[in-house]
Parts: sequence; structure tokens; C-alpha cells
Amino acid sequence: MPSRKNRGNTQWTAWLTPVIVLACIAVFIVVMFINDCPKTAAGAKGDCVPRFLRRFSFQPLRENPLLGPSSSTLEKMGALEWSKVVKGNEKWRLVTSMWLHAGIIHLIVNMFNVVVIGFRLEQQFGFIRVGLIYLIAGFGGSILSALFLQNSISVGASGALLGLLGAMLSELITNWTIYANKLAALFTILFIVAIDLAIGLLPWVDNFAHIGGFLTGFLLGFVLLVRPQYGWEESRNSASHQYGAPRARSKYNPCQYLLFFIAAVLVVGGLAVGIVMLLKGENGNKLCKWCHHLDCIETSKWSC
Repeated sequence: MPSRKNRGNTQWTAWLTPVIVLACIAVFIVVMFINDCPKTAAGAKGDCVPRFLRRFSFQPLRENPLLGPSSSTLEKMGALEWSKVVKGNEKWRLVTSMWLHAGIIHLIVNMFNVVVIGFRLEQQFGFIRVGLIYLIAGFGGSILSALFLQNSISVGASGALLGLLGAMLSELITNWTIYANKLAALFTILFIVAIDLAIGLLPWVDNFAHIGGFLTGFLLGFVLLVRPQYGWEESRNSASHQYGAPRARSKYNPCQYLLFFIAAVLVVGGLAVGIVMLLKGENGNKLCKWCHHLDCIETSKWSC
């Protein structure tokens, strides 16, 4: 991560990130309790794994290779499903789905990334701004997912997680002047984003949630994570203590103001358009014939 030239900024105590992690773990435990594999058809055949976990044992690997509950349990607990959101008027699924995970592997990977990225952002910008980015980016990812994936269910914090990555990228861009090793940080973030989006091209991974969350978080970063430009505080102190000293430089540069305005318009407009299209029952695949390739690429090893 980049180091700042001016280190006088307040560092916040990161408490929201561990709360998010604990909440997702608690939800997963509740889901597994309700799933109760031994009482399902798989349990009757003795296929639950591992058996010694009893009620908390996972569905057979052939059914859920991520070590988790059945799809019917996830659907019952609030997974994102287009028909229920649009036709069943269950709009709350756009939010609840980001707190569910398909399996313990899915949970561990996502929570590890949330800790690594969330702690850094929360320490620098506080829980309110990071919390808003996490929730709104997750919501944006759910909207795009529901518009394009209308025949399957979707769960996970990946959209919110990619939103934090997107915000980290835009924060680096809009606060470019205050960082030292900026190019190394830029390539690192882009590399991580590229890996996450590439993983999203595999079957059973919701890349539309990744893309929607990333774009939402990227725009929100320009709005919520703006810092005063380098040298502003020094010039302000100099101007206030010395008679005849040069006028203090502007707190934010014109580029930051421009990016703030454009990003604010795009994120509000994009979410509004997405919500309207979803409520009208629009199918994103009809409007974009090639977009399904962004979610999955067929190979000789698997089909989409």
C-alpha cells in the first residue's frame, strides 16, 4: 500500500471491519444450523460431510464443493434470486444476499480479503465512509447481478469486497499528490482486481456482482475518500502566522472537484437506472448480447 508524504492525518480505530467479519460468520453458522444436512435426502444416504458435525455438517461435495448448505437453504435465507425480487416483491434480497456465503471456503476467502482491505481503509477514513462504501457497493453488485443472472441464485460479499478495492483505486487516483510510492501501489491494486475479475469468469462465480460492486466502489471513492492536496496544511499555517505570506493554496485541487462531481452524478444515476430497470423486470442480456461473456467463458473443461 502507498505511503503518504504528509503523515499528520488522524488514524482511526478499525472496529467495523471485524464486526462485518463476525456478522458473516454468525450468519453462516445460523444457515448451517437451519440447513441440518442429516435430515435431508443426502443425510438419509449418509453423504453429509463430515458426519461428526451432525446438524452443522456440509452438503455432499458433488452438490456443494465449497463445503456449505444446499441451494434451497440459501434461497430460504435470502439469496439473490431475480424472480423473487421482481415478481415476489422481495427487494430485501438485494441486501441480505451479501451476508450469505455458499460455503466455508467461500466465507474464508472473502473474509480474509475484507480484513486485509477493510482494516487499511477504515484506519485511514473511519467506519462511516468505509461502511457506506461496503453497503452501497454490495447493493450495486446485487442490482447488476439480478439484471443479468435471472435463472440462478447468488450469494456472497464479493460485490462489497470489490467495492472496497475499487474505492482504494479511486482514492489513490484522486489523492495522487500525497503519496510517495504511487505507481507500485497502482499496479498492485490493478493486479488484485484483475485476478478477482478473472476468477469471476469461472462457472458458478457471479462476476456481475464483482463488476457492479467494483464500479460502484470506484465511483464512491472519488466522492467519499478525498483528502486535502499535498502541502495544503503547511501553506495554511504559514499564511496564518506570517504577515505578508503568500495566500494558502486551495484545500482541494480542480481535478479532485471535477472527479467528485462526475462520480457523484454517475453513481446516483447508475443506481437509479439499475433499480428502475430491475423493478420493470428488464433482462440485461437482451440489451447487451455479449455481456454474458463477462460472467463466464466456456472452455473444453467446463460449460456455462
